[in-house]
Amino acid sequence: MTDIAGSSDVFDRGFVTYSNAAKIEMLGIAPATLETYGAVSEQIAREMAEGALAHSNATLTIAVTGVAGPGGSENKPEGRVCFGLARTGLPTHTETLNFGALGRANVRRATVEHALSLLNLALTPDS
Repeated sequence: MTDIAGSSDVFDRGFVTYSNAAKIEMLGIAPATLETYGAVSEQIAREMAEGALAHSNATLTIAVTGVAGPGGSENKPEGRVCFGLARTGLPTHTETLNFGALGRANVRRATVEHALSLLNLALTPDS
């Protein structure tokens, strides 16, 4: 995100909230939401994106939560990733993609590519 000179003009900060405790402490995720839906859910992606918006000077945020692998479960298989996109003054967008058991590195790569495409779309006029 910050490889390009001048990116500090548009990039405020990033949050790495790998643990549930970090999601609660840094982004204000409701413990009840975690308990009800689990960390890999659109509900958590929504709260993460909205929390990043509330805890920064940003007007646009993206959040991801998923199972990169190896492994997973019947309800949350390897390759499932939930996305949340929050913008000041607009409803938060969430979606879930199932990339499949591509391996950890490939799921992560696909996640980054999709997150960047969501940001790009959000920055496009009339989106």
